[in-house]
Amino acid sequence: MAHAGAHRLAQGGRLIDRDARVKFVWNGEVLEGFTGDTLASALLGAGRVMAGRSFKYHRPRGIMASGAEEPNALVGLGQGARFEPNARATTTELFEGLTARAQNCWPSLGFDVGALNAAVADLAPVFPAGFYYKTFIHPRRAWKHLFEPVIRAAAGLGRAPRDADADAYEQFHLHVDVLVVGGGIAGLTAARAAAALGARVLLVEQAAHLGGRALADGARIGGMDAGGMDAGDWAQAQARALAAMPGVTVLTRTVCAGLYDHGFAILEQRLTDQTPGAGGPRRRLWKVRARRIVVAAGAIERPIAFACNDLPGVMLASAIRDYIALYGVAPGRRIVLFATCDDAYRTALVARAAGLAVTVLDARASGGGALAQAARDAGAAVRDGWMVARALGSRHVTGVEAVAVAGGARETLAADAVGMSGGWSPTAHLYCHAGGKLMWDEGLIAFRPDPARAPIGADGAANTVCAGAANGAMTDAAALADAREAGLAAARDCGLSGAAPDLPAVEWVSEAKPQPLWFAPASGKYAHGTRHFVDFQNDVTAADVRLAAREGYESVEHAKRYTTLGMATDQGKLSNINGLALLAEALNSPIPQVGTTTFRPPYQPIALGAIAGAATGPLFKPERHTPMHLWHAMRGAAFEPVGDWLRPYAYPAKGEPRAAAVGREVGVVRGAAGVLDASTLGKIVVKGPDAGRFLDLIYTNVMSSLAPGRCRYGLMCDEQGFLFDDGVAARLSEDCFLLHTTSGGAERVHGWLEDWLQTEWTDLRVHVANVTEHWAQIALAGPNARAVLESAGCDIDLDRAAFRFFDWREGHVAGAPARVYRVSFTGELTYEIATPAGYGLAVWEALIAAGAAPYGTESLHVMRAEKGFIAIGDETDGTVTPLDLGLGWAVSKKKADFIGKRGLERSHLCAPGRLQLVGVLTRDPSIVLPDGAPAVEIGAAAPFAPIGRVTSTYFSPTLGRSIALALIAGGRARIGETVGFSTGGATVVPARLVDPVFYDKEGERQNV
Repeated sequence: MAHAGAHRLAQGGRLIDRDARVKFVWNGEVLEGFTGDTLASALLGAGRVMAGRSFKYHRPRGIMASGAEEPNALVGLGQGARFEPNARATTTELFEGLTARAQNCWPSLGFDVGALNAAVADLAPVFPAGFYYKTFIHPRRAWKHLFEPVIRAAAGLGRAPRDADADAYEQFHLHVDVLVVGGGIAGLTAARAAAALGARVLLVEQAAHLGGRALADGARIGGMDAGGMDAGDWAQAQARALAAMPGVTVLTRTVCAGLYDHGFAILEQRLTDQTPGAGGPRRRLWKVRARRIVVAAGAIERPIAFACNDLPGVMLASAIRDYIALYGVAPGRRIVLFATCDDAYRTALVARAAGLAVTVLDARASGGGALAQAARDAGAAVRDGWMVARALGSRHVTGVEAVAVAGGARETLAADAVGMSGGWSPTAHLYCHAGGKLMWDEGLIAFRPDPARAPIGADGAANTVCAGAANGAMTDAAALADAREAGLAAARDCGLSGAAPDLPAVEWVSEAKPQPLWFAPASGKYAHGTRHFVDFQNDVTAADVRLAAREGYESVEHAKRYTTLGMATDQGKLSNINGLALLAEALNSPIPQVGTTTFRPPYQPIALGAIAGAATGPLFKPERHTPMHLWHAMRGAAFEPVGDWLRPYAYPAKGEPRAAAVGREVGVVRGAAGVLDASTLGKIVVKGPDAGRFLDLIYTNVMSSLAPGRCRYGLMCDEQGFLFDDGVAARLSEDCFLLHTTSGGAERVHGWLEDWLQTEWTDLRVHVANVTEHWAQIALAGPNARAVLESAGCDIDLDRAAFRFFDWREGHVAGAPARVYRVSFTGELTYEIATPAGYGLAVWEALIAAGAAPYGTESLHVMRAEKGFIAIGDETDGTVTPLDLGLGWAVSKKKADFIGKRGLERSHLCAPGRLQLVGVLTRDPSIVLPDGAPAVEIGAAAPFAPIGRVTSTYFSPTLGRSIALALIAGGRARIGETVGFSTGGATVVPARLVDPVFYDKEGERQNV
């Protein structure tokens, strides 16, 4: 929908090349712009002021800003495999063939059915703050079948891509002395100052060009005499000089998404967004470590809450200035500027120079300073003590209702664009990411960084500071001086010294004091049914903020979540300060007392592809192979994923069904000897004088009493007392243990141990190391295991008396160095042979040649279930305790403390009615219950009330029937009873609850 007010000017536009025309497609319509345009400037230049619809009310929304703070102009960019939702039109560079569509509208941007929401809301307050907490709750059964599907279908802004991403991404790591964020005059000055002292400097700027606001604001640096120059030209000269300095890296099109502890920064660089399909990665994620960080990210202009301030054509005053000066685009021919500070007059001067009609409504009774007079001299109409009460129009601005602050006189002014200038807030988001705190500055009427509470580095000094406007230095002269000192201090903190560059003279213009104005009331015939928007993307109004205060949400964090203020994709860049000021007003509290919400990364959304980097497709989750993997593959093994590992599930012969292969392998182990590749078991070395004491705190049972040469089965619980890993620990020496974990749990357990050592028990003299892939491990199991091991060439005494169950010994097997453990997960005589990974295949083949047959993981699971042994992830789900599994014998009652001890003592976790592990035998022995089948009471009618569930279920070749393990409410007390198991629909299979050990309960076979 074209709007005559917005158009391309005949001349001007610092950033565009008028000789390079670019065609693009907007909502199916072919339009034209220039190289250097953003999508937003090209749309305005083509007269398209409506860019989308709002989230809740589906109101028409136009382009409001010119940078990353834009809340409205989110588009679906590209097509097919290069489609990207929620791309900001203001930061998307125009390129030939660009295709974009408006979002959150159907069937079209001009006619959107969702606009009925606004019509309904005009009649009754059906969508106030927190409406979703208050409605759709009765009748409760209607939620799942009626309300939830409708709400889920309506939620969200963009459409998720359907095709796999066609582009590649990469990640770089970089270490520098000083990281400078922001390429305006402050960032350039800080970077040059640090580089002059010899610092390795990285300067990053989110736009495609350096210079920041200096490119559009029209100031002069170097004085007003012949030596002075336009601030934008000066910034470009500084950028060229900086790029030529040794040790300096400058990255444009690069956003700093987050700052973290110890000088760590995440950056996203756009490489080929503006040339899709050109080859090479589309984006690059930089992981930067900097000794010092200077945030020179500038400031963000604040909007003002007046009636209908969301109409297309209502913009930030600085954005109007940017579109005219940088892109040669007039957002309107008749512009009204609503000002509470002098900066709006800079826009008036730029607009008048472009030949546009300008009226400034300055809410301050005494008006502005020298800039205001300059605007009058340029032909702008300036009214002191007036404000905008309401924007007029339906799909775009047609005028404003102006009101005199004193006396209430009213006048309707024709306008096709409105600029808001409610003051400027330092961009301190990144500073807060790193842990910095803010302070209220009454002079600025804004929060700015508190230097007394800056982020502290490992050396105890501030490692992150703000400079320039980001630090509250709002004039060019103050910004340059502040940035120079910040850059010098950063370099000196890195131990560098040298001569500092001189500061240039800067044009000085006196400015009147800004005035706080968060809300401009509407009255008279324009007061009814009006909305004063604070968060434009989430449709949060001033009335919503006040309602939250009335309903008791006095904390700014609570009010934020109740109203969704600042929770949109712009992260509240335009809304947060105004929202908390309105909340403070409603609570009759000072703004500093109300405080700010928490700033969290990312500062701008970054592509998931950049976060993944090259880890996509086969690299997303790389397969881990054991030293014997190729042997398994060549013998026709059927593999299954276990964590990141590929393990042989079974070894079916040609034409043999898998189930038959599993039965055959179980028979081999029970009747002769089999070998299992157990190299995937986690292996973690714990070493140090306090290793035993440490493990007593980690495991539920005692490990410090274990003698060297012995092993012990142990359980690990989380703080709540829930079991999360198990395994056998071996004591290698007085100060060294080797822990075995589940195959998928090695990294998790290793991280768990390090977490406790580094954060809680820092006094313990212990080191841990994950050595899983250093060792190949082979389980040799079966009644013939001892004979096979001897035949393979073992120099260890394998006599039962010399090598008891849970002993380990070192020696050689088939000529390879080996550590052999007497442990068993099958219930048979078992030796687990660990050898350095390079010997694994040779030892494996020697055992095969000595008479052992390979068996896979499914056979192992059948045999462990026959023995009633648990498997983490089958019998556990994060809510199961050792007591539930009948493993109370492995929980020490004598230890003063261990992780989970207090949790296990809670009455709820000791209750007799908890789900407890039992065995299950179906009445019909041929029926194998489905995994996870719910247990129900016999005779219960559908819908069934479950009393438990199946955790493991198999057909046992050894017993010639089906068996299962299950967690049943009060299960141990119900052994001998018959319950039902639902297998779908109304079918219930009766089964008897039995002891979970189905085979060799006395353990004679593993102790032969």
